[in-house]
Amino acid sequence: MALGRTWAVALTGITGRLVEVEADVGRGLPGVSIVGMPDSAVMQSRERMRAAAANSGLAWPTGKVVLSLSPASLRKFGAGFDLALAAGALTASGELPAAGFEGTVLLGELALDGRVRPVAGVLPAILAAREAGLARAIVPVENLAEARLVAGIDTAGVGSLRMLADWSRGLGDLVAHAPPAGGGGDDDAHDLAEVHGQEDCRRSVEVAAAGGHALLLRGAPGTGKTMLARRLPGLLPDLAANEALEATAIHSVFGRLPPDDPLLRRPPFVAPHHTATAAALVGGGTGTARPGAATLAHRGVLFLDECAEFPGRVLDALRTPLEEGEVRVARRDGVAVFPARFQLVLAANDCPCGSPRPADCDCSPDERRRYGRSLTGPLRDRVDISARTLPIGPSLLAVGEAEDSATVRARVASAREAAAARWAGCAEASGARTNASVPGRVLRTGFRLDRGALRPLDRALAAGVLSPRGVDRCLRLAWTIADLAGEPAPTGDHVAEALVLRGED
Repeated sequence: MALGRTWAVALTGITGRLVEVEADVGRGLPGVSIVGMPDSAVMQSRERMRAAAANSGLAWPTGKVVLSLSPASLRKFGAGFDLALAAGALTASGELPAAGFEGTVLLGELALDGRVRPVAGVLPAILAAREAGLARAIVPVENLAEARLVAGIDTAGVGSLRMLADWSRGLGDLVAHAPPAGGGGDDDAHDLAEVHGQEDCRRSVEVAAAGGHALLLRGAPGTGKTMLARRLPGLLPDLAANEALEATAIHSVFGRLPPDDPLLRRPPFVAPHHTATAAALVGGGTGTARPGAATLAHRGVLFLDECAEFPGRVLDALRTPLEEGEVRVARRDGVAVFPARFQLVLAANDCPCGSPRPADCDCSPDERRRYGRSLTGPLRDRVDISARTLPIGPSLLAVGEAEDSATVRARVASAREAAAARWAGCAEASGARTNASVPGRVLRTGFRLDRGALRPLDRALAAGVLSPRGVDRCLRLAWTIADLAGEPAPTGDHVAEALVLRGED
């Protein structure tokens, strides 16, 4: 009887859990048994391992092979365990020396000819291995650039099982250098200068970008709602180092990273189709919950085009993430918590027919009233800015040069820096960096405005057109408008503009 041990990582949501792979080769009929709650993809690695070993010129154990994945109570998904399972079995049989695999995590899927294929979730897996104290990680060559984003652990790439075998025997080297990273995404492909007219909506998008506010765009088809929404990420500043690593880890789990330049430096933009289910939008699934589009948009923009076509219960699932910045999904295996601090942008037509001219609309008043009913009152109350795009006539051809994204981005960056400096000095702001994430109690106490500036809010609250939550959101908007203007605190004019932007004027 012989024993071998290697290490792998199981993904639970968007976090990694270290898995100890134990291999036992003993007497009995030839065969491979995998225990420890593997899914079907892990179970099918038995055939992949045997074929890969044979086609790599390695002797597969002839006796009974038992492979145990510990902790046994943790479910294991995917084909990323192939390399660790194969190395464990080959070290247990004596085909490969075990010394080279001590303190090493192995990730990768095996092809039948012995090639090591890339897998998703390498970044959170390497983070988990580093936290567990492992010294080295061996990943597929295509994932090496992603693995190199994690400091404090040695990483190397492997192209085939034969290469791994030669390295363990001291007969060859692994791939040590990843290809140089590119310069990140290019926002010039969606420049704000392409949007002519719609000055009020351009202002709304600028304020939304400066304060991180949720935005609703309504209007006839073809008036620029989607164009404005797609240009919002280009107005946002680059992600901070910790935010970039956090967003990159999430996209790694989804398998959405380019192999040559995996680090996300720009805020992500996610636009699910209106047929998406609640599980696809905020996360879910059977047994173990999986993250959804809201988590994929973490630290970026979640754009719901034709939001009136989404079912009401699907949109209402966003209410908690908008307030708390995370999604909590309860399933059979426990409660999964996924980060979801995104900026929400909604776009919708005024009626089902989408006629550009009200005179041509053939929808009945009841149809127009029912359309958009999925945007419930509680969800609307959580949307800071409501803007309407207007039909543009022949004057569009006479419109001069509009401000480009770079010009507006500079103002947004200055406003965000002012907000971050202000809230950094406030212990009660709970680490907020944008006005949209500041608790309402802070705005009403430590940063309370004078009575003259609050007079428009008093009138709106007394008239019943503004809820207490709406008051807090108007105050956040007023601070953003003041930051864009370079003012130390909002005035009555800023508060009045905030009411207009909310659609409460």
